Amino acid sequence: MYVKSAKDLEVYKLAYEQAMEIFVLTKDFPKEEKYSLTDQVRRASRSVCGNLREAWAKRRYIAHFASKITDCDGENAETDTWLDFAKDCGYITNEGHDKMIKRNKRIGQMLGNMINKTETFCKND
Repeated sequence: MYVKSAKDLEVYKLAYEQAMEIFVLTKDFPKEEKYSLTDQVRRASRSVCGNLREAWAKRRYIAHFASKITDCDGENAETDTWLDFAKDCGYITNEGHDKMIKRNKRIGQMLGNMINKTETFCKND
């Protein structure tokens, strides 16, 4: 499959799905979490997608691409942390947490593959 856009990448689709599920889930978080946990987990999960789009736009420059994918991986790890807090605060179920953590792990593996094989993604069109 020819990838025309970052939106065509499986990792992007999975990260977007994760961010949207987090958005819906956090609508039920307590109001006092609006400017803390709710905001943090939403921002981190959405940043994975945003940084992927930036990386794709700059893939002619291997170092820049690798840097942005590394940023994606860091935001994905941060999302994982906020999901742990959400579970431990009783805002999400263990089952919901497990599902999202597994997805985060898969996203992290895919990003790691991209970091290890940057030249594959940075070929000129």
